[in-house]
Amino acid sequence: MNYDAFFESAVQALQDEKRYRVFAELERMAGRFPTALWHRGSDSREITVWCSNDYLGMGQHPKVIDAMASTAQRMGAGAGGTRNISGTNHPLVQLENELADLHGKEAALIFTSGYVSNEAAISTIAKLLPNCLILSDALNHASMIHGIRSSGVSKQVWRHNDLAHLEELLKAAGRERAKLIVFESVYSMDGDIAPIEKIADLADKYNAFTYIDEVHAVGMYGPRGAGICERDGVMDRIDVIEGTLAKGFGVMGGYITGKKSLVDAVRSYAPGFIFTTALPPGLCAAATASIRHLKESQVERDAHQRQAARTKAVLTAAGLPVMPSETHIVPVLVGNPDLCKKATDILLEKHNIYIQPINYPTVPRGTERLRITPTPFHNDELIVQLATALVDVWQTLGLTFETPTLMDDDMVLRQQIFRAAGG
Repeated sequence: MNYDAFFESAVQALQDEKRYRVFAELERMAGRFPTALWHRGSDSREITVWCSNDYLGMGQHPKVIDAMASTAQRMGAGAGGTRNISGTNHPLVQLENELADLHGKEAALIFTSGYVSNEAAISTIAKLLPNCLILSDALNHASMIHGIRSSGVSKQVWRHNDLAHLEELLKAAGRERAKLIVFESVYSMDGDIAPIEKIADLADKYNAFTYIDEVHAVGMYGPRGAGICERDGVMDRIDVIEGTLAKGFGVMGGYITGKKSLVDAVRSYAPGFIFTTALPPGLCAAATASIRHLKESQVERDAHQRQAARTKAVLTAAGLPVMPSETHIVPVLVGNPDLCKKATDILLEKHNIYIQPINYPTVPRGTERLRITPTPFHNDELIVQLATALVDVWQTLGLTFETPTLMDDDMVLRQQIFRAAGG
């Protein structure tokens, strides 16, 4: 049997469908974000990153770097093993306390990533609830879907943000059956927000347990950066709040927060927690420094929202098909996997702009897009440069432009962008 042939065939299938992923070799430059070095063979050149999940640039913040470096110098690079075998390092305990306080919960539990926290927590919670029915939003992240499948319990998918459909499923299940509603606050591909308070109302009405993924919102929203639940004043109405340390907080790791009994049960039963080496002390200290800073500082969030809004306005004024978004996510529709990849190739090769194409299965076929994530460090000049480059790409590939209604200032800006792009 030719085993290699099976693997080669599987990869070829992705290439034929224009879904084969190519990774750019980038070297982030602390103090110069969003500038990075693009390495290709023996050559390298500076590019601007427009799709980082380090939304606030906290990965390069001096407090965060200093906390990581000083802790590693004092305690070493690694954790030494699982928390059961090697003990729990002190910075990790401090981090969990910080997260519990952030979300107003009794306890928190750290995992090695947001993906692992969703898979491990959802599957474990559902298994522990007798005859549990999981009700999952149709656009939930792959990690949540993995957790649902791993649980082995019954599931039903409700149409994205469709409260009537969710209530229909809850009502049919009955008040006495254990029910776990699993959803996100910010959906990262479309940039829309769940109606959290109304979902909590339905959970109360039909006696359901709630689990929300706030990975694209923590650090970003709310007066202390606890996410959309904090911003909307509903943290106390959600049973489990899950988040990440790798996006708004700029480090690495995932977590859940909730009542002590729930967190202890997951800690005691979840294989994805029990049998995994703990986060190193340096990473934990860095994440704690980031959280503490963002609990006190609104500067980063204000600047971020300003530049995200500016990016949407400039790209829209240029006639680019910016998809509706309630948040900092700026999706630009391409609608073809081959052209989406070609667009990003031209951006990188010709304009020194890095944006990763988003194709199926991350988004439905026909909705392939560029997912742009401005940060406080993408200044107005960089935004205009991005718009000019995108206009050039759209013209080169013959992609469809929108024709928005423009104010006088927007019309002048659009003319400048088209002239700079050679149009």
